[in-house]
Amino acid sequence: MRYALIAALIAAPALSLAGPAEKTVEARQGYFKLLGANMGVLAGMAQGKVDYDADAAQTAADNMVVLSTYKLAPLFAPGTSSDDVKDTRALPAIWKDLPGVTAKASDFGAAARAMQDVAGKGKGEMAGALGALGGSCKGCHTAYRAE
Repeated sequence: MRYALIAALIAAPALSLAGPAEKTVEARQGYFKLLGANMGVLAGMAQGKVDYDADAAQTAADNMVVLSTYKLAPLFAPGTSSDDVKDTRALPAIWKDLPGVTAKASDFGAAARAMQDVAGKGKGEMAGALGALGGSCKGCHTAYRAE
């Protein structure tokens, strides 16, 4: 929740200067930055770059579950792909395959809930769930995000 508040406070001035499509893109990017920040906590611990901390791991997993329940449709308004707005990597394929996007979002939610179940129980358990969580992220990145 703290990350959401910080992102909203940082994004608010920039969003007031942009047009509707740019505002949507910035909001979408803010959402994914929050996901990335929480994923980074878990990945850092799994990779041994940061000491495992059960409370921090659980908080990151809890945050990802909350984010997985966010209604994404407004963040993917028509006219906000990389063909329409600069500084976005959202490919037009998203709007051509909304059922596929919805399925991948559901997969992410399931993986986030699985992580939530084990994140605070130990580094091994958390690291074991990270592959499925990362795979659910990669599924969208591969199909719907420009490099």
